[in-house]
Amino acid sequence: MKIVNSVAPDAKLGKNVRIWNFAYVGSGAVVGDNVKIGSLAHVDYGVSIGSGTMIEGSVYIPPLSKIGRNVFIGPAAVLTNDPYPPSKRMVGVTIEDNAVIGARAVIKAGVTVGRGSVVAMGAVVTKDVPRGKVVMGVPARVVYTRKEFDAKMKEWESGA
Repeated sequence: MKIVNSVAPDAKLGKNVRIWNFAYVGSGAVVGDNVKIGSLAHVDYGVSIGSGTMIEGSVYIPPLSKIGRNVFIGPAAVLTNDPYPPSKRMVGVTIEDNAVIGARAVIKAGVTVGRGSVVAMGAVVTKDVPRGKVVMGVPARVVYTRKEFDAKMKEWESGA
């Protein structure tokens, strides 16, 4: 079976980039080293993705977005680039280093998700997420810190 991907000829891919089935990487995109882009993901034009980032399947990253290093974006998350569709002015989303975006989260155009923050699955993010905070809900709101999140994850992983 032949794997079909579409990577624009002027996209710049770093070392050890893995792009899964039926994914798209647009014109002028810059992808760092050791990045994984899952099946059916759409990374549009002018997007930058930092090294060590994992983008799961069916994710949409719109034009002009900036994704930092070591970011995790869960399945079917959607970043938007037009707060008043269909306007003629676009703005991307910024996700800073070490952030986590849960499955099916939606992030509004122009929003910045701060360094080390977590957006819970299904959250609808309409405003900037402060550095090191965990947000959830519709609309998303801060519920605790990344430190508390990491402790909950460690407890979960231990089977407690």
